[in-house]
Amino acid sequence: MTMDIRLARVDSRLLHGQVATVWTKSVAPNRILIVSDGVAKDTLRKTLITQAAPPGVRANVITIDKMCRIYHDPQFDVFKVLLLTETVEDMVRLVKGGVDLAKVGVGIGSLVFSSGMKMITDSIAVGPQQAAALRYLHDDAGLEVFAQKVPADRKQSLMTLLTKNGF
Repeated sequence: MTMDIRLARVDSRLLHGQVATVWTKSVAPNRILIVSDGVAKDTLRKTLITQAAPPGVRANVITIDKMCRIYHDPQFDVFKVLLLTETVEDMVRLVKGGVDLAKVGVGIGSLVFSSGMKMITDSIAVGPQQAAALRYLHDDAGLEVFAQKVPADRKQSLMTLLTKNGF
């Protein structure tokens, strides 16, 4: 047995209102794991994020390496996890590190826009680097990769969105 990952989500806002309330109700985790090397080193961000956890659910900010280690540790098999990363590249590192997301796929909530990127939905911006990472998750890791803001929304294939937008 391994850790029960109930949702794997990339969201540049990490743990915010939508995730803390709607997604938590939908997937019923007992633990929210925010996996980010940057946030793990940033005491203020770490504190603010862990305080955003809804009542009854613990939130932890950990590094990518630590997530890869604890995923295979039987001591953490009791975790029912809502897994969050800030970037698609971080999710790729987790998959390459042995974290199995075959059951849940990878949901994309929002990816913040920066120079050289194209908005492919109203909340997801992609550049060549993100497109390559998304294709890796889908083509090489064999995962379902989808855009979905809230559980009530239908899943949209990221591969279709990438192709439609010239990636």
